[in-house]
Amino acid sequence: MRNNAFPVAAVQMVSGLSLDDNLQQAAYWIKLAAQAGAKLIALPEYFCFMGRRDPDKLALAEAPGAGPIQSFLADQAKQHGVWMVGGTLPLHSPDADRIYNACLVFDPHGQQAVRYDKIHLFGFQKDTESYDESISIRPGDNPPQVFSLPFGRISLATCYDLRFPELFRAQGDVRLMVLPAAFTYTTGSVHWEVLLRARAIENQCYVLASAQGGTHENGRRTWGHSMLIDPWGEVLDCLPEGPGVVSGVLDMGRLDAVRQALPALKHRVL
Repeated sequence: MRNNAFPVAAVQMVSGLSLDDNLQQAAYWIKLAAQAGAKLIALPEYFCFMGRRDPDKLALAEAPGAGPIQSFLADQAKQHGVWMVGGTLPLHSPDADRIYNACLVFDPHGQQAVRYDKIHLFGFQKDTESYDESISIRPGDNPPQVFSLPFGRISLATCYDLRFPELFRAQGDVRLMVLPAAFTYTTGSVHWEVLLRARAIENQCYVLASAQGGTHENGRRTWGHSMLIDPWGEVLDCLPEGPGVVSGVLDMGRLDAVRQALPALKHRVL
């Protein structure tokens, strides 16, 4: 492997009502991704649980630093020697009836390195389809989260955050954006790829998106299409539906070439 190349993978799932089953499925795909050489693996939003009702996740909420979901992520990172972007999981918040939808990153030693609590909460109403994440989720109040690896800076965002480009600009100069998500079929079929490619193009960086993709036990249908996108906006790998792994190699020479040919980031005025 070249010094300026870094293999990554995104796991796509169709998570259900059983925490144990979801963790077993995640472990299976993480193992396959690690065996294929990935050094950073991202899980989707709600990888551990998709309840029948929004408040169902409250029963699984963990205290920061303790609980079976966090232990699972730490153990997987350490076992496979990878950076683990743990999708999202419910963490206790100051509100008794709401949780933080938290994305935790663990280093190859199994130590938590980063925490990002989702700040933009999805709301949608069309005909009989309705969602309001604010019912059971408290928005995070932490700033944009970025961590560094030898090839450069990596930023985090979650699902609905994708619609707010100012968040990604505020993360500064990054080489990879990681986005766990559970886009609905309705919105994802029209907007998902367009928005992901836009974030890659305008920030001239790689985007790795790990999604839920299929019809869940609770009746919800998610769009899937986990993908890896390069800094020119080209889709390098994509899984339309069902569980599996999307993978590829971040080529830092490719990123530098894009930025040199079209130095848009240097041309910014505002």
